[in-house]
Amino acid sequence: MQTSLIVAIVLVVIAFTLISRGLRIVPQQHAWVVERLGRYSRTLEPGLNLLIPIVDKVAYKFDLRETPMDVQKQVCITKDNTQISIDGVLYLQITDPKAAAYGTSDPMSSVEQLAQTIMRSDVGKKQLDEVLSSRTELNVSIVSELDNAAVNWGVKVLRYEIRDINPPAEVIRAMELQITAERQKRALIAKSEGEKQQAVNVSEGERQQQINRAEGAKRAKILQAEGDAQAVTTVAEATARALATVGAGLQQSGAQDAMKMQVAQDFIAQWGGIAKESNVMIVPSDMGDLSKVVGTAFRIVDGIKPKPAT
Repeated sequence: MQTSLIVAIVLVVIAFTLISRGLRIVPQQHAWVVERLGRYSRTLEPGLNLLIPIVDKVAYKFDLRETPMDVQKQVCITKDNTQISIDGVLYLQITDPKAAAYGTSDPMSSVEQLAQTIMRSDVGKKQLDEVLSSRTELNVSIVSELDNAAVNWGVKVLRYEIRDINPPAEVIRAMELQITAERQKRALIAKSEGEKQQAVNVSEGERQQQINRAEGAKRAKILQAEGDAQAVTTVAEATARALATVGAGLQQSGAQDAMKMQVAQDFIAQWGGIAKESNVMIVPSDMGDLSKVVGTAFRIVDGIKPKPAT
């Protein structure tokens, strides 16, 4: 009886041990590859799974989440024979656990080695300046080539980011000198452009000033000419009106005697003025007879009177 109890207990322990070894709980976003008698059997999904003890074995465990992986620093040679040191970060995800288990012995290491190889190849096709200015292009190129090659390894390459590009110290010094020279060149060009624009502006200002002055002088001359013409016209019209008035007055009774008296007074006044201003005078022979002088003036006036229309 006691022996039977011991056997029963042993059998229970063995059964419990076998059952516990056959139960597997897979975490979320993980996948376990099961082999049965050394051959691939199935891939366990997240949750509770039952295996056949001794016959089934979990051979590989994979994390299906996106995984960042450092790509170790390596030396690359550019197209212009410059050695530069480049490292980066690779982001990948296992999408096919079976391919990752049997496509390569180490999918992560394989992807890293391939990323370094592609980086060296792409850098070798570019000049140093192109490498420094085309990080995005290099990242896209590496992701594209890696993704095509990693399909057989069950790995999806999501993105690649170049972290550091370190040229040699002498190249950095040469680049700094080049940048300084370029800045000085741009400064000189900007200064010359400014001086050129200033000279153009000054010449344009002087030209416009001369045009304005010429236009002003022209306008002034036109206005002066118009004013002179207007003045001559006004004087002529005033003289004509005065003469008309004088002529009309001479037609009245006694006007002739008054006119003779006025002419005599003007004659005497004019000769008096000439005598004051000049030391030498030519005096007419009949200067003493004012009646003759006045008579001569009236005969001249009578000679220029308009003849009556016939």
